[in-house]
Amino acid sequence: MLEKPEGIPSSSGCYLFRNEQGEVVYVGKALSLTQRLSNYFQKPESLDIKTRTLMREATSVEWIVTPTEVDALILENELIKANQPRYNMRLKDDRSYPYVAIDYRPKYPYAYVTRGPHYKGVRYYGPFTNVGPLRRTIDELLKAYPLRSCSNHKFQHHERLGRPCLLYDVGKCVGPCVGAVDDEKYKEMVASFGQFFDGGVSDLRGRLTLEMTQAAAKRDYEGAAHARDSLTALDRAGNDQRVVLDDESNLDVLSVAVQGSRAAVVLFRVRNGRIIGRKTQLLDLSFEETHAQILETALGSLYDEETEIPGVVILENELAPDALVVEYLEKKRGRRVQLVVPQRGKRKRVLDMAVDDANALLARDSLRRQSDHNTRARALQELGAALGLAEPPFRMECFDMSHLQGTNYVGSMVVFEDGLPKKSDYRHFNVKTILGNDDVGAMHEVVGRRFRHWNAGANSGFRNANLVIIDGGIAQLGAALRAANEAGVEDEVELCALAKREELLYRPQSPDPVILDRGSEALYLVQRIRDEAHRFAISFHRSKRGKSMVASVLDGVSGLGPARQAQLLSEFGSIDDVRRATIDELAQISWLPESVAGRLYDHLHGPKSPTLDRGGE
Repeated sequence: MLEKPEGIPSSSGCYLFRNEQGEVVYVGKALSLTQRLSNYFQKPESLDIKTRTLMREATSVEWIVTPTEVDALILENELIKANQPRYNMRLKDDRSYPYVAIDYRPKYPYAYVTRGPHYKGVRYYGPFTNVGPLRRTIDELLKAYPLRSCSNHKFQHHERLGRPCLLYDVGKCVGPCVGAVDDEKYKEMVASFGQFFDGGVSDLRGRLTLEMTQAAAKRDYEGAAHARDSLTALDRAGNDQRVVLDDESNLDVLSVAVQGSRAAVVLFRVRNGRIIGRKTQLLDLSFEETHAQILETALGSLYDEETEIPGVVILENELAPDALVVEYLEKKRGRRVQLVVPQRGKRKRVLDMAVDDANALLARDSLRRQSDHNTRARALQELGAALGLAEPPFRMECFDMSHLQGTNYVGSMVVFEDGLPKKSDYRHFNVKTILGNDDVGAMHEVVGRRFRHWNAGANSGFRNANLVIIDGGIAQLGAALRAANEAGVEDEVELCALAKREELLYRPQSPDPVILDRGSEALYLVQRIRDEAHRFAISFHRSKRGKSMVASVLDGVSGLGPARQAQLLSEFGSIDDVRRATIDELAQISWLPESVAGRLYDHLHGPKSPTLDRGGE
């Protein structure tokens, strides 16, 4: 293991761990490099799995001193982008959304919509979620502020001809190519065009209204009509910007969503009560980063050099303001920034929109991966290679357990073929031989029942799996291996266990875990299978628990057997409704004897009447 180096400074800065090939495998930041790095050079058994694995691979460490922790945060972001270390969260560039760009490099700046890379000297606004409304907005805006929107090549062509293009004739360009507008007037138009996307709609509207009024007072009816038409076009352009606050609020909204090893961070830019832009950042997580750590990593990408920071930033509870985030934003802004966690009202509704958007972004990313056959094939190949399988695991089965304090033990088996769920082959298991809290014993029973039918599967149309995944650690894997030996199929079954906390894979006869690269398609696929097995087990457990609780409440009433219990619940809807019924209402039920109705009422309303336990999972 790497030895602790001498002379580590106590100042803030970034540190980089490298492997024997010289590759950067981890980048971190610290308020005090001495204190932070000391945490890595402890006895291996005192380290968590992630750090222990990192220190086994690392052969050297170096550091860069920074003036403040904020500078370290900024530097850390740049180092992660440049090196993409395997043990860090990884930022994923999202260039699929459209931006409005104003290119200030030519003498006469021009506007266009782009999805491509960003260049120095070009001002970008956005990103926007839908290019259709965006193009309509620009089309209307060019009527109010008709600056050029053509390419440099087309501009130079008409400049040589001495004749403007069709846009000049229809009033969507003032014709700078033929000198039809003076330079100062054109600069004002460009500034107004950009001001619209900065959220200054109300200022622009007031300016045009004033121009129209003044022109009318001077009996310049042509100028007044032009200002009126510009004002109408400006209002139409603003219609596609959603009003989320009734006031003139200028603020940013930040939200984080996490799903497995993926996270999404969303930034809504609200200016004058309208959402004028949205930035998103997808990340591949490392292990168990908090929402605040995810936000810290994404800040540098969300707030680049061109992004304006307002005086108020809205956050979720999970992103409760910490000093580092505040200091970072205030340093970028140059003034005070207030971080707010709203609990109700309009700001809370805007925050909820951002949260929903972050979750939807992850859902779209998940759907994209599932629908892409090449992505699924790559995931299966990566998984097969990492586990040392002879071939990619086309068919996989995953087992999970669910119980409530040792009661109503159930197991689930989900099946994935070609990276997609095959729900017709899902199976539930009622655990019969295990009492109390014994996940290992329950896993042994359930997997054993599956393995006893292993070789009969082909005749029944139920294919055997190329890989069986056990949701749990080494103990659960050992139970599944014993079950395979008892069924005589140990040489036919490929087994692995997925540890819940660290998301490490364990193979039989190997104490060292298999670590899939963070953000890899293989890890994403394994997490999907595990989450589906957990969902399937929980849904069955809830159903079984609900039935058993209802039975326990109605049991013990003489004359009220299973058939009458079911009919009673069907008629009233729930146990609570039965309990609220009066003795007369129960006695009026035609199929329920009056004596049984009396005993039922006394049973539910006696001094020790049973209640339905509504405890958590």
